[in-house]
Amino acid sequence: MQSAAGVARYHAAMLPNPAPDVLISEVGPRDGLQSVSTTMATADKCRWIDALVAAGLREIEVASFVPARLLPQMADAAEVVRHALTLAAQRPGLTIMALVPNARGAEAAFSAGVHKITVPFSASEAHSLANVRKTRAQMLDELRNVAALRRDTAPGTALEVGLSTAFGCTLQGPVSEDDVIRLALDCVAAGVDEVGLSDTTGMANPSQVRRLFTRLRSELGDRAGAAHLHNTRGLGLANCLAAYEAGVRSFDSSLAGLGGCPYAPGASGNVVTEDLVFMFEAMGVRTGVDMERLLAARAPLQAGLPREPLHGMTPLAGLPKGWSPSTNTEIPVSP
Repeated sequence: MQSAAGVARYHAAMLPNPAPDVLISEVGPRDGLQSVSTTMATADKCRWIDALVAAGLREIEVASFVPARLLPQMADAAEVVRHALTLAAQRPGLTIMALVPNARGAEAAFSAGVHKITVPFSASEAHSLANVRKTRAQMLDELRNVAALRRDTAPGTALEVGLSTAFGCTLQGPVSEDDVIRLALDCVAAGVDEVGLSDTTGMANPSQVRRLFTRLRSELGDRAGAAHLHNTRGLGLANCLAAYEAGVRSFDSSLAGLGGCPYAPGASGNVVTEDLVFMFEAMGVRTGVDMERLLAARAPLQAGLPREPLHGMTPLAGLPKGWSPSTNTEIPVSP
């Protein structure tokens, strides 16, 4: 079985040199689209994904395998994955991923041929019951089932967990950091490749992010995964920088800031991909993403969702005159 680290090393080897310093994982086609009431047409989704790939994004979460009656926005998941995989065949190093809430969803995702699946696992018991209608103990059993299914049917597919509400929950309130670390260790023991942390409700602050990711990396080593942070209270980029300083090198974000959690009251606002890429590139931290093409990817998104507001400070202000990522000096940060 190829681990997530092995998959990442393979993909990195296929990328042109110099390899990017951080991985920007675009979650808009899944997280963003399932959080808006309008269902984007399949053809529009595919055109949007085409533009994201053209911008140089190396990992895209394109769908969620859930019942269509619950999320009609994701009813075309298999068709969207099929299209995305044709792009990946032409772009070595491009990872196509999907979210699955249970073993049934995982089976569908494996059949569709995704490269990677992510399973949402809430650190908050209240959010777990609201989001997936299972306790944390029941979700751990479900995760074992998904890991066993992966082992038996799709051993080359990477499996990650995003620990949602890791920094606080609007339903439960504070979430114990000890609980977060214990659950992360339980997920690894259940058979996942990586465990990341998600600020589902936008309650995190940079000090908390730095502290918790430092603990996660200390406990899990190379199985410590991505930072999935929200801009609900305006701290999204500051929290991403704090995670970077703690050693995180994989970040989830959404073009135009689409997304949120419908089962966490008040949660909104994924980190804007355009702003995140601009921040890193301005620092001299290579993302491998072309800023002008990334900004252009907003056009097919707006065409597919003409009434949906698009967010982002960089698209509003534009790129600075004479700005080029190759001319910026990297800000020293701790490894």
